[in-house]
Amino acid sequence: MSADRIFSICNMIAIMGWIVLVFFPMWKSRDRYVTGTIAILFSIIYTSIMARSFEPGIFESFGTLTGVADLFQNKFLLVAGWVHYLAFDLFVGSWIVRNARQHNINHWLTVPALLLTFMLGPVGYLVYFIMRWIKTKTFIAQDI
Repeated sequence: MSADRIFSICNMIAIMGWIVLVFFPMWKSRDRYVTGTIAILFSIIYTSIMARSFEPGIFESFGTLTGVADLFQNKFLLVAGWVHYLAFDLFVGSWIVRNARQHNINHWLTVPALLLTFMLGPVGYLVYFIMRWIKTKTFIAQDI
């Protein structure tokens, strides 16, 4: 399968996970579906791309920005990096939904943070953290 095809399929799967997080936050199987099925699938895809693309010295490339840029010249390694982002952003989004529920934060107030997490990862997490801080008046994140 081509790197472009893997990229397209993974994006569609990720969007399904985000739809569940945004529109079905109370679904009993939400976490099993998002962090179980989808995130595990992305982990398998990532691992298989990395195993297939493994070359001696690949880990040394992670030590410099130029080395990482060189790795991403390979479309499969670029897709692996993208799938890495998709998996972890979904994991953070799932945590936001659970954490907001624990702190009695209205789900619809978290939707902007979820959308920002989907598009900009850490920005969405920061927005949620600030929102939770305003709601709970606690800055320390004991439950992270």
